Amino acid sequence: MVRGVLLDISGVLYQDDEPLPGAVAAVQKLQQAGIDFRLLTNTSRRTAEAIYYDLKRMGFAISEQQLYTAPRAMLDYLQLKDLRPYCLMHPNLETEFARLNHTNPNAVVVCDAGERFDYKGLNKAFQVLMNDGAELLAIGENRYFRSRNRLQLDAGPFVKALEYASGKQAKVLGKPAKAFFDSALHSLNLPADEVLMVGDDVESDVSGAQRAGLRACLVKTGKYRVGDEASAPDALLADDLLQLVEEQVLAA
Repeated sequence: MVRGVLLDISGVLYQDDEPLPGAVAAVQKLQQAGIDFRLLTNTSRRTAEAIYYDLKRMGFAISEQQLYTAPRAMLDYLQLKDLRPYCLMHPNLETEFARLNHTNPNAVVVCDAGERFDYKGLNKAFQVLMNDGAELLAIGENRYFRSRNRLQLDAGPFVKALEYASGKQAKVLGKPAKAFFDSALHSLNLPADEVLMVGDDVESDVSGAQRAGLRACLVKTGKYRVGDEASAPDALLADDLLQLVEEQVLAA
């Protein structure tokens, strides 16, 4: 029996700032059935506050406490370790990290920086990493995402480039890191085997959740591409979130 659900956001609940068909109704059905849920996202072009208000505007009746973002996890880690980051990130996200000390950096933070992934920025990150003890920290290792019906490069390829150049292994703070899933499970106060992760990314969402001990479902929306399910044969598969909720979660 599924007692809790973890939901990826982009590609599962909405796409290009519009709710996906049936997604609002699916969330309402979970709420009416008393099934608690959390929203997990590696999105790093907008602040958590902006994502929350976008979801509310689209009709999703959620609380801010139900939203778990990888940038927030990154910020918590930097503050806990008292690190001084050099940040490769989108300008929309800079306000969340503005209060940190960025002088003489001893860590590199890689988010989805968009047009800021240029030689100058990547070379500066490389130079920081070549200092003794400097850490390479990543929101995630996603290879690409879907936007405006086109696939776009995500942060993962640039993280791999910095790993190769510096010889250092990145610490991932968002999906598919087990600690990120564990934090959401702790909030739900449920064991992993009673929680279902739903996502459109077979690597970050589905396989990552399975390695963390959760059940998982791949939905055929967002960045899903035909044949992705072959990478996670033990996962559920659904056309969209509403079909999953009606036919497999509530019918169980």
